[in-house]
Amino acid sequence: MFLKSPIEQVCPSSQKLQNRLKKMGIKTIGDILFYFPHRYDDFSNLIAISQAKLNQVCSLQVKILEIKTRRTLKKKMFLTEALLGDETGTIKAVWFNQPYLTKVLKTGDFICTAGKIVFGQTGSYLSNPIYEKISVEKPVLDLIHTARLVPVYPETEGLSSRWLRLILEKILEKIKNQLNEFLPLEIIKKYQLLSLPEAIQQIHFPHSLSQAEKAKFRFSFEQLFLLELAILKERLKLNKEKGPLIPLNLDLIRKFVKSLPFLLTDAQKKAAWQILKDLEKPIPCSRLLQGDVGSGKTVVAVIAALNAVRAGWQAAFMSPTEILAKQHFKEVSSFLAPFKIRIGFLTSKEDKIISQKLTHQKEAGKISSEILEISRVKLLAKTRNNEIDILIGTHSLIQDKVKFGKLGLCIVDEQHRFGVEQRAKLLIQNSKIIPHFLSMTATPIPRTLALTIYGNLDLSLIDEMPKGRKKIISRFVNHKERQEIYNFIRQRIKAGEQAFVICPRIETANNKEETENKISSWSEVRAVKAEYEKLSKEIFPDLRIGMLHGKMKVNEKEKIMTAFKNKKIDILVSTSVIEVGIDIPNATIMMIEGSERFGLAQLHQFRGRVGRSDLQSYCLFFTDSPTKTVRARLNALLETNCGFQLAQKDLEIRGPGSFTGLKQWGIPDLAMESLKNLSLVEKTRNAAFQLLNKDPDLKNYPELKKKLQEFEIKMHLE
Repeated sequence: MFLKSPIEQVCPSSQKLQNRLKKMGIKTIGDILFYFPHRYDDFSNLIAISQAKLNQVCSLQVKILEIKTRRTLKKKMFLTEALLGDETGTIKAVWFNQPYLTKVLKTGDFICTAGKIVFGQTGSYLSNPIYEKISVEKPVLDLIHTARLVPVYPETEGLSSRWLRLILEKILEKIKNQLNEFLPLEIIKKYQLLSLPEAIQQIHFPHSLSQAEKAKFRFSFEQLFLLELAILKERLKLNKEKGPLIPLNLDLIRKFVKSLPFLLTDAQKKAAWQILKDLEKPIPCSRLLQGDVGSGKTVVAVIAALNAVRAGWQAAFMSPTEILAKQHFKEVSSFLAPFKIRIGFLTSKEDKIISQKLTHQKEAGKISSEILEISRVKLLAKTRNNEIDILIGTHSLIQDKVKFGKLGLCIVDEQHRFGVEQRAKLLIQNSKIIPHFLSMTATPIPRTLALTIYGNLDLSLIDEMPKGRKKIISRFVNHKERQEIYNFIRQRIKAGEQAFVICPRIETANNKEETENKISSWSEVRAVKAEYEKLSKEIFPDLRIGMLHGKMKVNEKEKIMTAFKNKKIDILVSTSVIEVGIDIPNATIMMIEGSERFGLAQLHQFRGRVGRSDLQSYCLFFTDSPTKTVRARLNALLETNCGFQLAQKDLEIRGPGSFTGLKQWGIPDLAMESLKNLSLVEKTRNAAFQLLNKDPDLKNYPELKKKLQEFEIKMHLE
């Protein structure tokens, strides 16, 4: 098909240009066709020279009466000046540092210019106008750079919007009859959408702003509609599978709840009940358990795991990192110690696997437990033979060698896209039962994302914090107050508490990084390594300072975190690697450098790393850019401790890409931007739901089915 043809077919060019196109994600003709403008310049005001006014943006159809280039002495700059005329008068045009124009434009040429009329030392003139060669007979509608709404595209060095417009005009002429509509006719009519050929034409070369908006709406609708179809299809597919029947053991759950050293909140009880009722159904459940940092999600998951184990099934508990897996292992083992549950621990390490073995000796009325190291071979055998009730670990759990005897429940942390095929990897080969699935997240999900990205999951919400927790005191700190803050930190540490210091980056920028990032202040952003050196040698030479960042080896990270948790480190200087899941009850101070460089949801998660006990905790925000805009955005952190409100604010400000993992989903930019629009999300979800109810396999819509398959591949949906 023409759209899948290499871009070289329409623009034979150098390897350098091809590399630039690939950098922009353009490899085929279809890629460039769906490379949309990010704005339009309105040059539709076509007037005669006599009508031109100062500071007016307009287009003029003129003849070049004179053109020349000279070099200024003071600024050593090239000035190309032209005298332009029509039947009503003359006007000067000036281009800066474009000496090549005298080779392109000659006296006597007819051109259409577009730009702003400004006033200079010698009078009014057109400043750096866009130009387009014309013949006297050429109609205005044929122009693409002037005298119309002109598309402006995201650019890269050496690839201008002008070049893109020329190529797109050529392509649009060729593909007039080659764009097959794939949206059902009833949906196009119901939602008043432009047809695909018309939408493509109007998004690149619109007749009016309203037509450009209609084209954008068409493509926003189409991409969200495909996203909803993909998500809902996955849900329908799962509903056809057979899941483990796990009856609710109410006496067991009551006994477990009574054994806890704390009371469950009402929100925890409600979430646990929803999950336990899911387990009773004959189809595999898929549920997302949302809760603010420290709201107690893990104990809710343990309730579900205990219920499954007592019914004769196994549970898998997967974490994104080894540090978190080890933390879950210790926490789950502690919760379940009185219940004689056999718990294993598995990571990617090749030498030893840690598992737990419970003894039956009673000491002071308690059942003790010990942690034993066993070989990987033995642990895998025990898992396969159903001699391990709960296996906790990292992604190592879905390796081919790991086989469960009777897996009934998968619990994963911050891994919401864990699909049917991945779950199947956790099963023995001859099993036809898909295990129940529970995902936990500390990232609050706004409603638009819940309806789309996580639309295949039921939602449970823990919106209540455990009793006895003191509200974290949050405040912005002026850099003049830095010494005062250091004194405060020293005071709290002398009282036996601990502190986090978060920096946006690992190392200080070099000149190359500054150039690539195009952020002049990037070199001034505090880095973990430099801050560690400063704090340990200059500010707190008498305190124990630790350092943690993503480039460290897993063993190093674990060693540092263990030392911090065991109170052998007073201040931990870290990057965002501590953002999710790590629990240090004795840490009471969270100091964040360059806080404007993090999203609100991420900053809220940092804040949640303190306040994990009955001690008063503090979150201190330093900013390298204390502008009104930055303060207005970050003020939301001072106004609320509710992660869900902050997540909605983050969605509005930074967009869906800021949420965990979404940037890696392969979702098109226009669909990603449209995820902010709740009304559009609901429309596309309803349309997808109704269509799949009527035709689950899309047999009557072959073009849509084909397009959906392409979309799923692009999105890397599991």
